[in-house]
Amino acid sequence: MLGNMMQDQLLISGVLEHAIKTHPQTEIVSHTIEGEVHRYTIEDSSKRAKKLANALKKLEIKEGDVLGTIALNGYRHYELYFGISGIGAVLHTLNPRLFPEQVEYIVNHAEDKYIFVDLPFLPIVENVYENIDVEGIILLCEKSQMPAETKIKNLICYEELIADESDEIDWPEFNENTASSLCYTSGTTGNPKGVLYSHRSTILHAWYACAANAMNISSTSVILPVVPMFHVNAWGIPYAAAMFGSKLVLPGPHTGGEAISKLVQSELVTNLMGVPTVWLDLLNFTRENNITLESVTSVLVGGSAAPRAMIKEFQEKHDAFLLHGWGMTEMSPLGTLNAFNSDMVNMDLEERYDLQTSQGKAIYGCQIKIVDDKGNTLPNDGKTFGRLMVKGPAIIERYYKGEETALENGWFDTGDVSTISKDGYMRIVDRSKDVIKTGGEWISSIDLENTAVGHPGIAEACVVGVLHPKWDERPLMFVVKNNLEECDKDSVLNYLSDKVAKWWLPDDIIFVDELPHGATGKLLKTGLREEYKNHLMN
Repeated sequence: MLGNMMQDQLLISGVLEHAIKTHPQTEIVSHTIEGEVHRYTIEDSSKRAKKLANALKKLEIKEGDVLGTIALNGYRHYELYFGISGIGAVLHTLNPRLFPEQVEYIVNHAEDKYIFVDLPFLPIVENVYENIDVEGIILLCEKSQMPAETKIKNLICYEELIADESDEIDWPEFNENTASSLCYTSGTTGNPKGVLYSHRSTILHAWYACAANAMNISSTSVILPVVPMFHVNAWGIPYAAAMFGSKLVLPGPHTGGEAISKLVQSELVTNLMGVPTVWLDLLNFTRENNITLESVTSVLVGGSAAPRAMIKEFQEKHDAFLLHGWGMTEMSPLGTLNAFNSDMVNMDLEERYDLQTSQGKAIYGCQIKIVDDKGNTLPNDGKTFGRLMVKGPAIIERYYKGEETALENGWFDTGDVSTISKDGYMRIVDRSKDVIKTGGEWISSIDLENTAVGHPGIAEACVVGVLHPKWDERPLMFVVKNNLEECDKDSVLNYLSDKVAKWWLPDDIIFVDELPHGATGKLLKTGLREEYKNHLMN
């Protein structure tokens, strides 16, 4: 027996219409490429998104056509999120940090009709233009900013494109399972893979990820997402802000510690969202300049694990709770969040910090479990390591243009190794490829890195497993100094000696000026592992 309820479809255009009716005057603030601050309201934004939608129809864009973007966190990119998907086309966010050959591959594989490009990224497109098959490039700028010379034949000015269009539209109705956006994984081996989201999955994800026991987003929130909008739909925040009426503060290219600090103070930001490297820079700036981020109440960290020292400093210096988030492109992306909850109310602070280093509990909409190599479910005892498996309505079933399922008995293998406690707290131990197997035991490179960063002289640490004549693999640590305190091999080993098991201590420590990071800010360990694989064999 089926229920007797309306079959109203969950569509992104519906989110925008809701925003116009319920909180039209909520601000969207953008720091532009030119360094100016642009301000307008949700109502202003929606009118321009509709003008864009009408312009796209004149370009004969149809339902299912894919439109690429190479853009920063700014108001024009925000308009694309709604104007493109609203007419049934597919928003394809491209990562400008990828290698040219990857950009070329992705554009052709996605079959982008047009690409919307921020000015600083035009050289990326010019570099691959002769090898991609697109109908035109739309530059996100004013007419006066259009380049005098370019090798691109069909270069269109965004502001001219939408200028004479109507700001009214009857949004088309279609099935909520229609594709809404496309994002490619940032894998370091092989060609990137496309993840095709639907209107349904996108809205459900934004809805449950922002619940009170998750990101806790509401009309009183002032959100500064440093997580780039070209990556996995910026964790659902553009949709959630419209859904719940949150003020958005978009930093554009200005993501250094000083710029973020000034934005926080001028706009009274309450919620920060980004990767650990961004927050390390912010904390360093505030520490050096004796600044307290008084308006901030929560800091969401994703992409990589946040060290305990970061959690502690945000809480004790800025009275801000750090939420660990975990997920991936294939999951829309959020899967677990370590939000403040009843478990923490009467907990000793030091004990709470330890708990906060875990990736938290599964949010509604994501089921998690750990299994062994044969697929057998392992116990949630907080100790047993296993392959982390997930399932839910905003999690991939197969990759874009893929013929075969990406699932294993109905579950998606994340490639992470984790533990799950009896209370449901999930802790990433490592990527399956990064865990260090020494003498039959496992060492978590992530735990070792996060512990090392607590050393007052360390800015960043990276640990890889390298060959060892007796123990198969042993940990080798790379360290970037912060130049605030003395830091040498002995001081690091002494610092670690009472914080990790003796057999976890790295066999050697190499000091470097910087560490390699991927397009999403994650440490790239493959090259280091290969270059130094025989370091301990000599």
